[in-house]
Amino acid sequence: MHGSRVTAATPTPPSGEACGSGLACPNPDGPNGQSVPVLPSNGPAATVAVAYSGGRDSTALLHATLQAAAQTRLTVCALHVHHGLSRHADDWLAHCEHQCRGWAEAGLPVRFKAERLGLQPATGESIEAAARTARYEALRCMAVECGADAVLLAHHRRDQAETLLLQALRGAGVAGLAAMPGSIERDGLTWVRPWLEQPRSAIEAYVLAHRLRHIEDDSNADPRFARNRLRLAVWPALCEAFPQAETTLADAAAWAQQASACAADLAAIDLAGCSKGPALELAAWERLPSYRACNALRAWLRKASGQSPSAAEVERLMRELPAAAAPARWSLQAGGLRRYRGRLAFEPLPIAGAKVCRESSVSLHRAGRYPLPGWGGVLVALRAGEGGVALARLARLELAPRSGGEQFQGAPGRPPRSLKKQFQAAALPAWAREGPLLLNAGQLVFVPGLGIDARVIAAPGEPQLVLRWETAGSP
Repeated sequence: MHGSRVTAATPTPPSGEACGSGLACPNPDGPNGQSVPVLPSNGPAATVAVAYSGGRDSTALLHATLQAAAQTRLTVCALHVHHGLSRHADDWLAHCEHQCRGWAEAGLPVRFKAERLGLQPATGESIEAAARTARYEALRCMAVECGADAVLLAHHRRDQAETLLLQALRGAGVAGLAAMPGSIERDGLTWVRPWLEQPRSAIEAYVLAHRLRHIEDDSNADPRFARNRLRLAVWPALCEAFPQAETTLADAAAWAQQASACAADLAAIDLAGCSKGPALELAAWERLPSYRACNALRAWLRKASGQSPSAAEVERLMRELPAAAAPARWSLQAGGLRRYRGRLAFEPLPIAGAKVCRESSVSLHRAGRYPLPGWGGVLVALRAGEGGVALARLARLELAPRSGGEQFQGAPGRPPRSLKKQFQAAALPAWAREGPLLLNAGQLVFVPGLGIDARVIAAPGEPQLVLRWETAGSP
């Protein structure tokens, strides 16, 4: 492995506890060393993904999940992200691929998939933050390609305690102090941390008991990274002075999660009255009491950007966002904000070096919500008696970005015009024109922000659906 260590080393084998997505979570403290993702033995085959870096924790979780999967019709897809930041990254990739090949040859239901990122963080950008954002996008893309609807992550109780401390030291509010959720649905997938309540010692014991080989990332000793400084310099002294620190801090995160849920419910009530689609209606927002306006703004920014805004960003926006002011723009860590005609909208930044995994087609056979995370939103189909698109046209739709030259007819009897002119006539700013164009056999069917092309509107009474596009920031 040329300089990076591979070590062999066990919690006692696992029993299962429910963790959603049709699984019972691998538990390193259970009897007989068995993890138990539970599926009916006569049910359909399914796939679950495990984020597999090759380190101790992810190796234990992948091994435990495979033991359980061998007793079901479950297939496990091991997902490895090659960040390209370490000189040992090629060795780690080779180790993980070799390990999975050996387990597959031994009869375990594992598939291995890897993605190379080639990250190039911008000047002044946090390497940790850039790598984390790109890693989750790569994991999402690989999970979709594997056909998995859930990704297991190997974070444990020590990780949770460390996260709470780091968030507190950064001045985080209740949402930040809530640290990591045990399970969350995001980007069309369920992300599950089945060992979040397990002590690190149980996972170390599991690795030893099963003699699992794993890598030791040399960057874990680099004090330039905040989590490493906490682990190396602070955590040993903290645990010596307060032996129950890991447990009590993880419990505090659980309490913060409850408080955060209450704040989120209040924000949802307030945002229902002051948002329109993905945009924030500033006049209605300004009528809220200041503490609720601040809570609603923070929740709106978190949903729109996928990241928690800093306290400084929220404080600045609270001062500078009067609805009557002229158009303006603000830069945030996760992207940009634009104020236009009394509305606030978010513009995400592209991820340098990250793969964009966009869906190329969608089939609509009935009313419902069709998540398209690669395009950053959801296609909503509603039953209608008129003004919609015939079901036959919706059975196979191509998804495409604007390429120039597309013609859209806004209403029967009107001439088709270029999308640019139609957007201008509808007073839609550039940042509100995103989303996929929907086509059927090359014919434009639907444009986010404009609606259904009049040339494909079905006859009254014909089975049909009307369409609406909601971005990731929509309530």
